[in-house]
Amino acid sequence: MAKNRHILLIAVIIAFLTATLPSCKSVKLSDADDTLARGEFYAASTMYRKIYNKLTKPEERPLRGEVAYKLATCYQRLNRPANAVAAYNNALRYGQKDSMIYLHLGQMLQATGKYQQAIAEYDKYLEWKPEDGVALSGIRGCNIALSSKDAPKSRYIVKQSKLFNSRRSDYAPMYLDKNYDILYYTTTNEKVTGENKSDITGIKNGDIWMAKKNEKGEWQRPTAVEGELNSDADEGIISFSPDGQTMYLTVAKRSETSSTTVEIHTSRRSDATWSAPQKFEILNDTITAVGHPSVSPDGRYLYFTSDMPGGYGGLDIWRINLQDKGGSLENLGPQINTGGDESFPFARTDSLLYFSSNGHSGYGGLDLFKATLNSTGDRWSVDNMGQPINSTGDDFGITFGAGESGFFSSNRGDARGYDHIYSFELPDLKISISGWVVDKDDEPVPNARIRIVGNDGSNQKEIARDDGSFKFKLDRGVKYVMMAGANGYLNQKVEFESDDAEEDAEYGIDFILASISKPSIVENIFYDFDKASLRAESKEALDQLGVMLEDNPNVSIEMSAHTDRKGSDQYNLDLSERRAKSVVDYLVGKGINPNRLTWIGYGKQRPKTVTKRINKEYPQFEEGTELTPEFIDGLSEEDQEAADQINRRTEFQVTAIDTDFDLL
Repeated sequence: MAKNRHILLIAVIIAFLTATLPSCKSVKLSDADDTLARGEFYAASTMYRKIYNKLTKPEERPLRGEVAYKLATCYQRLNRPANAVAAYNNALRYGQKDSMIYLHLGQMLQATGKYQQAIAEYDKYLEWKPEDGVALSGIRGCNIALSSKDAPKSRYIVKQSKLFNSRRSDYAPMYLDKNYDILYYTTTNEKVTGENKSDITGIKNGDIWMAKKNEKGEWQRPTAVEGELNSDADEGIISFSPDGQTMYLTVAKRSETSSTTVEIHTSRRSDATWSAPQKFEILNDTITAVGHPSVSPDGRYLYFTSDMPGGYGGLDIWRINLQDKGGSLENLGPQINTGGDESFPFARTDSLLYFSSNGHSGYGGLDLFKATLNSTGDRWSVDNMGQPINSTGDDFGITFGAGESGFFSSNRGDARGYDHIYSFELPDLKISISGWVVDKDDEPVPNARIRIVGNDGSNQKEIARDDGSFKFKLDRGVKYVMMAGANGYLNQKVEFESDDAEEDAEYGIDFILASISKPSIVENIFYDFDKASLRAESKEALDQLGVMLEDNPNVSIEMSAHTDRKGSDQYNLDLSERRAKSVVDYLVGKGINPNRLTWIGYGKQRPKTVTKRINKEYPQFEEGTELTPEFIDGLSEEDQEAADQINRRTEFQVTAIDTDFDLL
């Protein structure tokens, strides 16, 4: 629980004594102070509470304030923020003047989600120490939390893993290896080794338990690990060598004769059993606290938490080279470490580190952060993992399984401060692009081939279905080039970029392929009345035609223009000839080789035959009907104008294809 693993967070030397608590009648303030000094927070809180309740006289108000302050310190160490808030307020009410009360009260209010009140207390503390980084970071965290109330949460799905959780505290899960089918974690349930309850936490010390998946991939009920690993000492917070044969664990042993600090030990696996832990030497002293091991995936480095000199305040994250320990001790620096506590590192790759901190801006208590090392290896960027991974409580001890899934621990929503194991999963984004490949007459193109290439290195190819439809899965924030083609048709290329938003998205695009064997209309070509000059609104369509010619560099075409039935034959031939040439001139001006282009004007000699596409736009004309002058003369005035508009068109026809032409 928060209480037990908190032993492994405090940056002080704790002497573990076995003396029993004094009875109610014999409780003295000096005894309570000694108990607090030894780090026995649970025992001290019990003693201070009894003393506080007995101080009822008016002249005892100052002493009552002092006791309330010390009681609040115990509650804060035991991760009971609501109790700590009440005790700190009592300390202020009874006249305590220590400015640190405002800082601690702000932290505890933040941990209970009372962000506006927390900011007010931080501001009071800043009147004493205007540049204090812990208070300023706390205010930033409160503002982040306040602004996030109306903002969407991340896509992570978080659930409490009830199978792994007991009535006490369960935390710091860790997979054994890359099979992700065995999970180890620390527990303080009632079945752990040893009978005595700790004066530090009021519960039993932690043991290491494990759970396995069955053949169906279902987690089975957890059991204590076999072997000599667990003892009366406090064992937990573990990591494994890449081969799964060596466990690195945190151990805090009780001693009646000397002070004991937190240490990293190792245990070796033989079949299914683990050996008795042996101390892993990092430093040559017995004073510095060292814990929370995390082995890098390549087995080269051991990351850990320590209060050793040379840090940035509180607990820092360090690392040491396991292959050559001498002189390799390294603090991860000020981008990772702050004046607060950084702990529970998890090295996912050599450039991706997860850890918990109450020094970086967060939602309250410990938050989980993701640190990414830049390509030059000289700077970390640190990001809060956001809600629902983080909460107002303590969130820590993360481990990743397959993809963006795994487990972590949190004491969110538990008034006793007990930690529980939660699963998390980031569902894959459902990003896709779909559409149809059709010809200019809106008919499916048989056996059309579509290729999509992304600047992330992806390369996909697919044959369209019989109805011309296709669909591809995409990734977010990627620039793509798509091309469609088929035998008997020209290729068409499209470029686009997928959105980088953290949300599902479906894009749609249709390819309209030009046939090699029949004319294709160029839509939206406009001329001034009785003139061959192109109007400005025609240029978009001609630019698209130019792109198609660039995508099909071995193709030559004939541009043709057609008029309606009005006017003389020679007039219409001359006008259409000039219009076709103006299109060719425009394309040449755009860089198309003039040797690939010819032009001709047909006037009114080639009336259009109604296609499926034309019928959809003009349902009054039956598919297959030739719009001759004789047919049009028999129509209503409105339909005559529509038919004339259809006949007034600009088309292109493939006239030559080089033998090495590539149809995708």
